[in-house]
Amino acid sequence: MPNTTKVTRSRRKAIYHIRNWPAYDRALVKRGSLTVWMSEDALQAWQYQGPAQRGAQFDYSDQAIEAMWTLKEVFHLSNRQTEGLVRSLFELMQVALSVPDHSTLSRRGKTVQLRLPKRARGPLHLVMDSSGLKVYGEGEWKVRQYGWSRRRTWRKFHVAVDTEHGEIQAAMLSTAGMADAELVEPLLDQIAQSIASVAGDGGYDKRHVYTTLQARAPTADILIPPQRNARIWQHGNAQAPPHPRDEAIRFIRTHGRKHWKVESGYHQRSLAETAMFRFKTIFSDRLSARLLNTQATQFGVRCRALNIMTHLGMPDSYKID
Repeated sequence: MPNTTKVTRSRRKAIYHIRNWPAYDRALVKRGSLTVWMSEDALQAWQYQGPAQRGAQFDYSDQAIEAMWTLKEVFHLSNRQTEGLVRSLFELMQVALSVPDHSTLSRRGKTVQLRLPKRARGPLHLVMDSSGLKVYGEGEWKVRQYGWSRRRTWRKFHVAVDTEHGEIQAAMLSTAGMADAELVEPLLDQIAQSIASVAGDGGYDKRHVYTTLQARAPTADILIPPQRNARIWQHGNAQAPPHPRDEAIRFIRTHGRKHWKVESGYHQRSLAETAMFRFKTIFSDRLSARLLNTQATQFGVRCRALNIMTHLGMPDSYKID
């Protein structure tokens, strides 16, 4: 029989230990607390107090709709179940507030304005990435056995994650055909703080991406791997500062792509994949809404809830040999 000892050892998964397990354990417990998702501030702003509008007036504020949508996504409920949960919760709390019915919850989901809770301060180290969320169509088993059909529909979500705190700083939902590079500027428009660095995979290796990043954050480090057949954009005799992409190409030609990734710190990009893994593990990789506007709300509520979970506590892990 062939000797597989070396192969097994080389493929052995790295083992990590958590330094702050008691605090992280308490944070995991708090994720199931209703008081986390239904705060006193939400109750005080439950009734609509905005400007008058044409036609029928809103009875409930965006904060009320946001709170109920958050309960719906965190506890994987339907609109009717969410209505029943909040009604029973108000009865137990003896709160004299009416509750939006499931039709109102669905209708307001098309237009509600969401806010991403953020705590990160100072220059941000951002990682941009994207992934897919299934709307409807065959499951993975059927696709593997028989292939996929045209009814299989996806949406694409794009995020910018702060590597130091694990927060989602910006998020957008698009159709499946939208390229990653097209969403860079809209994502940056959601960020008011200064940016220290931006990392992304080869899909962001576009001229307009560099132009946008240099205009938004002139001093930020841009960590985007050039394509394998990449050529210099700005030659040495140009009367301009060295282009960061050209500097990366020259470094790779001299030292190799692997060495560039280590020296530039490009491996921090994996933290975006970790955030997307957490997103899909907690909320699933599906969207239940059928309209694009409502799907965007459903996705935004999940990002908001994920940031709140991050604020409750994150693991401080370290690799052991």
